[in-house]
Amino acid sequence: MTQLRNTDTDIFPLVLGGNTFGWTSDEQTSDRVLDAYVEAGGNLIDTADVYSAWAPGHSGGESEIILGRWLARSGKRNEVLVATKVSQHPQYPGLSAGNIEHAANASMLRLGVDVIDLYYAHFDDQETPLEETVSAFDKLVKEGKVRAIGLSNYSPDRIREWFKIARENDLTLPVALEPQYNLVYRSTYEDGLMEVAKDEDLAVFPYFSLASGFLTGKYRTMDDLKGKQREGMVKDFFTQEGLDVVSAMDDIAKAHGTELATVALAWLNHRPQIAAPIASARTPEQLPALLAAAELELSDDEVQTLNTVSDKVGA
Repeated sequence: MTQLRNTDTDIFPLVLGGNTFGWTSDEQTSDRVLDAYVEAGGNLIDTADVYSAWAPGHSGGESEIILGRWLARSGKRNEVLVATKVSQHPQYPGLSAGNIEHAANASMLRLGVDVIDLYYAHFDDQETPLEETVSAFDKLVKEGKVRAIGLSNYSPDRIREWFKIARENDLTLPVALEPQYNLVYRSTYEDGLMEVAKDEDLAVFPYFSLASGFLTGKYRTMDDLKGKQREGMVKDFFTQEGLDVVSAMDDIAKAHGTELATVALAWLNHRPQIAAPIASARTPEQLPALLAAAELELSDDEVQTLNTVSDKVGA
């Protein structure tokens, strides 16, 4: 397990993604997923204030509301860490100081918490001076509204600039990085972000760990994907190289008597600086394959096989 700085808590090797709450999972189903995750030892739930503004009739904050109601009903607030994000909510776009303060207050209200354990700058806002953003996040920490700061979807140069500003002004340093990273999408993390994560000792929590479901093996042909909600997110992975990755995962999964999703997440747990991958479960039935990754030890040869075959994706 990895201990997240500023929280004194060991992180379970799988983070539960909350993007499905109130979107593809109704509230009752979301509650069952949350119950099962925590009962298995899970203790970090990742959401964002924008989830799920993209869905018809939604305005953003739906995931936080459902998570907040579950925290209140379950009485398990002290057993879990809550991570959320700012910059993409339709009512609170960008990372100006005022926006960050108002968005954080709104998130805390929806979640029903008096402190956010891990608060991410969701996407870089280059229209706002970075000094203003860094100071605003530090202010939240010093006010006791946020325990730790994370960065998501930032370039290596902008992360280094954030740290430079923070150090020069004695402001709170980020402790976490959330990049897109998986077996069929490696370059963004490995070409620069991995190095800065090592240099700054950032705990890395990859999102889209299962490539929007492609790495579960449930989409083997374009016909399998046609008409599905994730069609637009997954179709680009349908190359021969992408399917070769799935085939290699199949062999390894069979050797261990496990699921493809388990192999995909276990591979991430073998990568540098990874604290835990983020994965979502639409139903409780999908959760065991995700949780099993915390226990699956891949051999050096299996890791190398996956590295080799996935190196060819996008090459």
